[in-house]
Amino acid sequence: MAADLELVRALSLRENGLATVSTVRADGTVHSSVVNAGVIEDPVTKAPGVGFVAVGGAKKLDLFRRAGHATITFRRGWEWAAVQGAVHLIGPDDPDPDFDPARLPQLLREVFIAATGTHDDWDEYDRVMAAERRVAVFVTANRISGNR
Repeated sequence: MAADLELVRALSLRENGLATVSTVRADGTVHSSVVNAGVIEDPVTKAPGVGFVAVGGAKKLDLFRRAGHATITFRRGWEWAAVQGAVHLIGPDDPDPDFDPARLPQLLREVFIAATGTHDDWDEYDRVMAAERRVAVFVTANRISGNR
């Protein structure tokens, strides 16, 4: 069976959303970090893919802006799947003319929930996300690879 978004979703859920996201630096070397991510549709493009929430000012955001693409890999044991594609950022420092900024708190919640997140106090969550200038990051599933 070829890797697809259902395999990505299954691995994400089984691994509490933990994934490694990678992009390239200007010198061609790879930058990777661990994030909590999940399968979710981009709210603007409607493209299927993977999303996660990043803290504003994170180095990876600068790299995404420059490179325009990323690979995010989920694994559980020896099973893995990677989503490769264009990156779309939506946040206070990355406004999208086709997205209502008043919807950002709800969007950040939706992405967090897709990445297996839960919270006891959503008002507090919203406050922290705003204070940290959090960004919703979407990686379009242009290519999916894996060992299944």
